[in-house]
Amino acid sequence: MPVSGFIWTPLEYGSELGCEVVQFFLKNNRRWTGREFSETEVKEFNRLRHKYAYKVLFAHASYLVNLAAADMVVWQRSIQGLISELRLAGRLGLPFLVLHPGYHGGAGESQGLQRITKALEIVLAETAEERVRVALETTAGQGTALGYRLEHLEWIYSQCRHSGRLAICLDTAHLYAAGYPINTLEGWDALIQEVNRRFGLDQIVAVHLNDCAAGLGMRIDRHVHIGQGSIGMRAFGYIVNDSRFKFIPGCIETPKDRGFHADRLNLRKLRNLRNVGSAGLGAVS
Repeated sequence: MPVSGFIWTPLEYGSELGCEVVQFFLKNNRRWTGREFSETEVKEFNRLRHKYAYKVLFAHASYLVNLAAADMVVWQRSIQGLISELRLAGRLGLPFLVLHPGYHGGAGESQGLQRITKALEIVLAETAEERVRVALETTAGQGTALGYRLEHLEWIYSQCRHSGRLAICLDTAHLYAAGYPINTLEGWDALIQEVNRRFGLDQIVAVHLNDCAAGLGMRIDRHVHIGQGSIGMRAFGYIVNDSRFKFIPGCIETPKDRGFHADRLNLRKLRNLRNVGSAGLGAVS
């Protein structure tokens, strides 16, 4: 949900759609840092959280943050920006903040991963008083984006001294564009087994449910409405009915329109797929 007006506005938007889970930005996505929330704002946020009975609320970090940046100014601003956002998330009592790992900009994947890890160690040490985790999101790998292979995230986990504050967010569109064939039951199961082997399923804190405009392995980051992309309705049927994810929050990041009409349709499609049974999934196209 977009942030416009007040920090609690996304909760009101989500309530209109009957959401149990909402992801939102903590500030203007085109600014490095956000202002502090007043006590009045925090109280109203919490009042609406309980009023609408949300199961999980979490935030997405600004797209400006690039912990892999070779440019020292951008790298340092990214560190300070992420510190600011983690503290804002902490004020609202959010469990985690979703983060794109970063873009190496031509410096190479190895150097980029090292810079991400070093930056995370600084950020997590500086925010040691916070309980908010950083959920590293799988990416499509467009351009020089890191995180399009699970081994990238595993390397960060293995090297970061504060890995207990890290987590994983899976994005279906990104995974498919990165080359994971999750459009089949076998491909989805193979992915989850790999995640379990590398991290443990308890490290997955959220799933972004988006269809993908790109073909398998094309590494193009473009989300489309559920059932209108390369992943397809049948695959989403397997995904939303996977018992291993029964208690994991899922959200959509599909294209917006005025009045959230597209959101209503996408959510309805996914909800209608729940508990349809294997026979029913076989007929879904």
